[in-house]
Amino acid sequence: MLDIDLLLDDPKTRIVVCCGSGGVGKTTTAAALGLRAAERGRKVVVLTIDPARRLAQSMGIDSLDNVPRKVKGIEDQGKASRGDTAEEDGGRPAAGELHAMMLDMKRTFDEVVEAHADPQRAATILANPFYQSLSAGFAGTQEYMAMEKLGQLRARDEWDLIVVDTPPSRSALDFLDAPKRLGSFLDGRLIRLLTAPAKLGGRAGMAFLNVGMSMMTGTLGKLLGGQLLKDVQTFVAAMDTTFGGFRTRADATYKLLQAPGTAFLVVAAPERDALREAAYFVERLAAEDMPLVGLVLNRVHGSGAGRLSAERALAAAENLEDPRIVDQGDGKAGLRNSPDTYGSSQPPASEAAGTATEEGSPADAERSVDQLTAGLLRLHAERMQLLSREQRTRDRFTARHPEVAVVEVPALPGDVHDLAGLRDIGDRLAAGRPEHT
Repeated sequence: MLDIDLLLDDPKTRIVVCCGSGGVGKTTTAAALGLRAAERGRKVVVLTIDPARRLAQSMGIDSLDNVPRKVKGIEDQGKASRGDTAEEDGGRPAAGELHAMMLDMKRTFDEVVEAHADPQRAATILANPFYQSLSAGFAGTQEYMAMEKLGQLRARDEWDLIVVDTPPSRSALDFLDAPKRLGSFLDGRLIRLLTAPAKLGGRAGMAFLNVGMSMMTGTLGKLLGGQLLKDVQTFVAAMDTTFGGFRTRADATYKLLQAPGTAFLVVAAPERDALREAAYFVERLAAEDMPLVGLVLNRVHGSGAGRLSAERALAAAENLEDPRIVDQGDGKAGLRNSPDTYGSSQPPASEAAGTATEEGSPADAERSVDQLTAGLLRLHAERMQLLSREQRTRDRFTARHPEVAVVEVPALPGDVHDLAGLRDIGDRLAAGRPEHT
C-alpha cells in the first residue's frame, strides 16, 4: 500500500511528478494531491500541461497562465494529523497555500531568451519567424519547456512542494527525452554549418557563406524556400550564444528529477492498455534512475454484494424471466411443466386464468416485479464481470512489478468540477482502497 499522506507530509518531498497515458486522470490526481498537501499545511504549486484546462475549472480559477495563481478556499485539515492544539500553538495554525499554473510553452521559451540574451539580441530572436514557429510547435518543445519551468520554480525555492502534471501524449515520459532531442537538434550538422559563418565573422565568414552555403542553398532553398532558409540563418546566428545554456539547464533539471526529494507517481486505470503503459513507465523510470514511489490506480469499481457471483445472478435472472417456470407454494413445478398438459391444445389452467384477468391484476404486478428484479440481477452480473476483469488486469501488473506500491481510487459517478470533488479524491487517495459502492 502507498501511504499518500506520509509522502505529502514529508518535508523532504519537494517535487511530485504524475505521469501516465492520456485519459487516466493525471490532471485530477495532480490537483487533488496539491490540494491535500496545501490543506495539510504546505505551500504548494501545481504545474499542469493539460490543454483541456480542466484544472482551472476544478480549482475555481477562470484561466490559468504561465504565472502561479493562488487558489481560494483552502482549509486547514492537517491540524489533527500534526497533533497541534490551541493551547500548544496559541491558536488555530494557518493553512498552507495552493497555487496553480498552466504551462505557456511559447512564453516560457521567450522568458529563456530574454534571460540569457542582451535586449537587442533578444528582440532579434523574438521577432524571427523561424523562432516563432520553433517556439510554438517544434517537436519536444512543450516537454522541454515543462522541464525549464519546473527548474525555474524549484530554483526560486518559494514552494514546499511542486506537483507536475505531465503532457497528455502517447508517451508521458517524453519530457525525459526532450533535452536529448533538443540537444541533438542544436548540435546537429545543419546547425553547426549554419553557425559557422557567424563564428568566423568578417570576410572569412562571408567567403564561407558565399562558397559553402551556395552549394546547399540551392537544394535547401527549393525544399524550404529562400526566405525560410534566411530566417533560419538569422535565428541560428542570434541564438548561438544561448545554445549552451539550454543544454546546461536541461541537464540540471534532469538531475533534479533523479535527486532525493523528487517522487514519481504513475497514474493508470484498471484497463489492459492503461496498465500496459504503466508497466512501460515503471520500467523506463527504473532505467533512468528516477525515484518511483508508486502507482495510483484510478476508476476502480467495487460492489457491496460481492458474495453474489455473476454466475448465480445470471442464473437467478433466467429463472425469473423463463415463462415455463412458475414457483408454487408447495415447491412443485406449475402446470406448464405438467406432463398432463404437455402437447395439449388446451392452455394450462394458470395461463387461462391469467388471460381472464384484467390488466393491473396482482399477477401482472408480480410479473413486473420479477422483470425488474431480473434486470437488476443482470446489471449486478455485468458489474461482477467488470470487477473480475479489472482484478485479473491488476494481478498481471502486480505479478510483473511486485515492488511497486499501489493506491486505488474508486470510480465516481461524475466528473470532478470543484474543490469539494478534489478534496473527496484526496480523501480516497489517502484511504488507499476503493469503497464498495
